[in-house]
Amino acid sequence: MKSHETKQTINRIEKRMRYISGIIKQNGRKILHNYPITSPQFIALQWLLEEGDLTIGELSNRISLAFSTTTDLVDRMEKNELVERVRDSKDRRVVRIHVLEKGKTIIHEVIEKRQHYLGEVLENFSDDQIDQLHKLLAYLHEQMKEKEKK
Repeated sequence: MKSHETKQTINRIEKRMRYISGIIKQNGRKILHNYPITSPQFIALQWLLEEGDLTIGELSNRISLAFSTTTDLVDRMEKNELVERVRDSKDRRVVRIHVLEKGKTIIHEVIEKRQHYLGEVLENFSDDQIDQLHKLLAYLHEQMKEKEKK
């Protein structure tokens, strides 16, 4: 069982992570104002770029939106020439969402700007601190993924 001090520290970590997450989201929204996509579209495009072509069902599970909401989202992205629907080569009944060049370009530009922002934030960190932060965050992420599997 965790000590009282450890529980308090965990509470402080959770609070700090919530604040950091809020700042990242806020900064991300500012960057997206210069692009013809919404935050949910950005998230969907990121998943599609990382995972490859997905069905609407698979995408809706990844972005935690209802199937119908994801369909509307994909319709708007298709209209804006960010994605296209393509039939699966192995099963013609399956339709996958494929990111078009315009969608890829937007995602790469936005991520580059987000990374630049983070670089500015980390300017006063030493190389060792940045490396340690990376290792701790990677370990935290791995532990979270393991917890999700259970």
